[in-house]
Amino acid sequence: MDFLIAPVVVAVIAGVLAAAISIVDKIVNNYGPVNISINGGEKIVTLNGGESLLSSLASQEIFIPSACGGRGSCGAGKCQVTSDVGVHLPTELPYLSKEEIEKNIRLSCQVKVKTDIDIMIPEDLFNVKKFKSTVKSIRDVTHDIKEVIFDLQGEEINFQAGRYVQLVVPPYDKIKGTTQRAYSMSSKPGDKGVIEVLIRLVPGGIATTWVHTRLKEGMEVELIGPFGDFERSETDAAMVCVAGGSGMAPFKSILYDMFEKGETDRDVWYFFGARTTKDVFYMKEIMELDGKWEKFHFIPALSEPEEGSGWTGETGIITDVLDNYLKTKINSEKAREGYLCGSPGMIGACNKVLTANGIHLDKIYYDNFA
Repeated sequence: MDFLIAPVVVAVIAGVLAAAISIVDKIVNNYGPVNISINGGEKIVTLNGGESLLSSLASQEIFIPSACGGRGSCGAGKCQVTSDVGVHLPTELPYLSKEEIEKNIRLSCQVKVKTDIDIMIPEDLFNVKKFKSTVKSIRDVTHDIKEVIFDLQGEEINFQAGRYVQLVVPPYDKIKGTTQRAYSMSSKPGDKGVIEVLIRLVPGGIATTWVHTRLKEGMEVELIGPFGDFERSETDAAMVCVAGGSGMAPFKSILYDMFEKGETDRDVWYFFGARTTKDVFYMKEIMELDGKWEKFHFIPALSEPEEGSGWTGETGIITDVLDNYLKTKINSEKAREGYLCGSPGMIGACNKVLTANGIHLDKIYYDNFA
């Protein structure tokens, strides 16, 4: 009988301990009502304390960007805290510069709201919304990139071309909770009833694996946005744009928005780098745009074109192609600006080429993704 009684006793003890822990947690973390004062009292929200600043604000439909879904691994969810909430945590420091630490910039997902707190956030965040959408279409544009269009079910999104949204991924397989990932919008701002994104499969990626293996047309999905500050300047400087892979997304939005609005007096050079022909997409559409827009120049380049593929465009690493054009074809006597979308490594390499050719870092704008 002992072998039957022992598991029961263990189960009872475990249950009692779990209940005790739950009760203690509720008592210890019962901070009562707290106030969050935003932008000098412009908006004040009252809620029960104990949650992170990120989730506390989200419960009030105020969304701070968080590409990792609040896990503290992206460094995106920053805001300035102007009241005392204690010292910076070790989980925050890797993502903050010395200047940001001095200004008490914090990662909102790492700050727990225990007492009244004062914060400063960009005004644009008051326009961020959570959208319930339906997957309208999914299309393979390359072997590892899907174009996904979400219908906003009668709602509208207002955004500047170049912005991004956060896709809310539900639990699946061994992923227990929801998570969020950021994706640049490739749709035009004029198409307010839909959101289009380009999602490249990342081996082992939580969100990209879900999109590429489980997302189906007709499914309901939550999106949060718009976020970001990547956009074209209001100058007349020549735009030198560089992207690869799903970095196509913000440029597709920006270029078609400019063309539709008649902003075609500005020189635009768009460099798109890929390895082989199977990695290039939207070529026909953008070539047609090139033919309609006199000052738009599209330069796709392959670093490893297949023999017999019939490729007639530029070949070589995109930074080498960029460097050659900056030296020989893009007028250096006129103002120029850099626009980049890609990995930190790609952006760093392009920065070196652009600055070496006279474009200052403060005139280089980028949409950085890991």
